[in-house]
Amino acid sequence: MPTIDLDDAHDTDNTDGTSTGGFAVLTEPRPPRRRRLPSLGRYTGVVTALVVVCVYLGATQSVFLTWGNITNIVASNSVVLVLAIGATFVIISGGIDMSAAAATAACGMMLGVALREGLPAPVAILAPLVFGIALGLVNGLLISRLKISFLVVTLGGLSIWSSFSLVVNDGATISVFSQDGFRPLYRFVNDDVAGVPYIMVFDVLLVLAAGAVLRYTSFGRALFAVGSNPEAARINGVNIDRVVLATYGVAGLTAGLAGLIQVGRLTGAAPSVDPTMLLTVIAAVLIGGTAFSGGEGGVLGTVIGVAFLGVVSNGLTLSEVSAFWQGTVNGLILILAVATGTARDRGWFRRPLPLRRARSADPA
Repeated sequence: MPTIDLDDAHDTDNTDGTSTGGFAVLTEPRPPRRRRLPSLGRYTGVVTALVVVCVYLGATQSVFLTWGNITNIVASNSVVLVLAIGATFVIISGGIDMSAAAATAACGMMLGVALREGLPAPVAILAPLVFGIALGLVNGLLISRLKISFLVVTLGGLSIWSSFSLVVNDGATISVFSQDGFRPLYRFVNDDVAGVPYIMVFDVLLVLAAGAVLRYTSFGRALFAVGSNPEAARINGVNIDRVVLATYGVAGLTAGLAGLIQVGRLTGAAPSVDPTMLLTVIAAVLIGGTAFSGGEGGVLGTVIGVAFLGVVSNGLTLSEVSAFWQGTVNGLILILAVATGTARDRGWFRRPLPLRRARSADPA
């Protein structure tokens, strides 16, 4: 039976736009509100999976939860994390960079050449960073100014920079371990302070900086706008060409940083491109909740995605599973992540809304 809601006995507007005229209105009794369970949003699935895998490995592998193994996971996945941060920017903008792994190898070779020629450490370290930014800006110019598809441009870059890495030193690795200019980079990538690796500190600072750019800067807001609806962004005054150019410049910078870290870990500049690197980077970004169609995502999700893939890889190694299965696992996880994101976007995981009772006056 309808009741009189005395709280509405004042001159306000109903939700349908009509005025109550200052009189009490008849309303249906309001059902008690249900408390919503805490949710991690788009991170729920991957966080749950990460926790389950960590619990299982912690129970079955005695060394998994040791500090040494944790720092090993961080160090071995730093290159993937750095590249994934750049890929996050690109995918949020609605594009994708297929040349990231090849650009990393090319930047590493530039570092190897600089160290071999005896350049001072600051100059040698700066060389791959500048080279990486230049590669990214070239991609951005071709995509934004000439309107060439990002797939065509970055696939072409994948081929070009893979070949460039081989040509630089006739396909041979440049050993830099004995070079004086390599020592600061080696210490940065491999040493620690009070048990905390320098590379872990660097990763944290890089993640914070990237997150701040996406969240608090006009460039970050424009990036989401371009990825969500380019035409609406253009109407609202966003310079789409400039945003795309800057985005691929960021991706190029991360390729340069990844090249530095890779050479520091390997103590040599290798011309070969890891065939699983690109898949792992893209999988980490998509697993972390960044939408493949653009306009949605973030650095936190990418960190979770990298952590998940890193833990799975480490778990396979500790369990003495053949490394040949790593690509299969990453591919299956990537397909599952994209399928889950698609299902979430289409509302397949949402609960159906309860049917609302029609409000009607009591005939009595």
